[in-house]
Amino acid sequence: MEADGLTNEQTEKVLQFQDLTGIEDMNVCRDVLIRHQWDLEVAFQEQLNIREGRPTMFAASTDVRAPAVINDRFLQQVFSATMPGGRMISRVPSGPIPRSFTGLMSYVINFVFQYFYSTLTSIVSAFVNLGSGNEPRLVTDPLGDVMKFIREYYERYPEHPVFYQGTYAQALNDAKQELRFLIVYLHKDPAKNPDVDSFCRDTLSSRSVIDYINTHTLLWGCDVATPEGYRVMQSITVRSYPLMVMISLRANRMMIVGRFEGDCTSEELLRRLQSVVAANEVWLSQARADRLERNFTQTLRRQQDEAYEQSLLADEEKERQKQLERDAVRQAEEAVERARMDVELRKEAIARQKIELATLVPSEPSNDASDAIAVVFKLPSGTRLERRFNQTDSMQDVYHYLFCHPDSPDEFEITTNFPKRVLYSKADVDAAQGNASDALSKSLRDMGLKNREVLFVNDLDA
Repeated sequence: MEADGLTNEQTEKVLQFQDLTGIEDMNVCRDVLIRHQWDLEVAFQEQLNIREGRPTMFAASTDVRAPAVINDRFLQQVFSATMPGGRMISRVPSGPIPRSFTGLMSYVINFVFQYFYSTLTSIVSAFVNLGSGNEPRLVTDPLGDVMKFIREYYERYPEHPVFYQGTYAQALNDAKQELRFLIVYLHKDPAKNPDVDSFCRDTLSSRSVIDYINTHTLLWGCDVATPEGYRVMQSITVRSYPLMVMISLRANRMMIVGRFEGDCTSEELLRRLQSVVAANEVWLSQARADRLERNFTQTLRRQQDEAYEQSLLADEEKERQKQLERDAVRQAEEAVERARMDVELRKEAIARQKIELATLVPSEPSNDASDAIAVVFKLPSGTRLERRFNQTDSMQDVYHYLFCHPDSPDEFEITTNFPKRVLYSKADVDAAQGNASDALSKSLRDMGLKNREVLFVNDLDA
């Protein structure tokens, strides 16, 4: 890693980041840390946000609309520096406490005077700010204001809780979405405010306070000197610094439930935080239960809807199959009916044709006609027919006779027995339509038929 121009400290951070995140590529670890100014804690938090499906604060939109926050002191637990465990460095007279009665009285009078003077000064300052300090400040880069405060705070106070890296609106939305307590810390120049410096250096740097805040809350902070911090200061009503307020979801509304004004010991701050959390945890527990019930109800309804949709699809498929079966049966019945009608029409057509062709059958010659020959026909039913024809009659005349006979089949061919010859076929008749075939126009003499010739009639429909 030294070949990449990294110091031993930076190399150690890269290795630690790799162990924490499980990212195998060292170059990726290095690039992430460089993007976060080598702040290992911030880089790791950002990586967790990405894994949880939450967008990185550096890429997230800063145009998020903040939910309304109810600020009612009657609904808040308020703690101040004057309560047990509080500290007022800027208000305590310096110097040792005198031991004589006169000096002690003078010390007490001086302490009371400075206390009331400081209090009166704070009240006057608040009224002055109320009257003349409300000039709107254009908030152009709220995320930049927050990141600047975090960077300067980390440089001045190395031991600290993890600050939320996002705008006030984003912090509120995340706290509401995740059902967590949100601590808002408003910072003021510690060089001019000893209480702020003491609070940050001694109280917020306590390991017990850091662990509790990181575990139980989201911590958002900003300097009131920046536009973003000033806007938040106006919305939550600041009386003294340092100031922390705890915001939580209560009865489906974001509400300030705890207010911590002034400096105090780390033990006292921890006790106050625990007190506020204990008093309001029931609301978050109820919200979690309600959300879980809603999610369960939505999941159940979605599953029921999906089951209903599947049932509808199954019913539609069954109906479609039944309709296909009905259509198939109907088509089969129609096909049978069409076939029956075709048969009936064909029979009717054949009957009409027989009537028409009966007039074309030549009359049977007498027994003593010299040019007559007798022909014996064997029908498929076994019936034997015998008729006389003139030798000059054609095969078409024979066909007309057989076709018009009631015992003859509708489709037939006429053949000899041995040697077998086809004297007439349906193909010849079809070919002769409108154009007589030579075979059908030949006379019986030309066909070589002799007297008492036996011809066979074969049913083509059999």
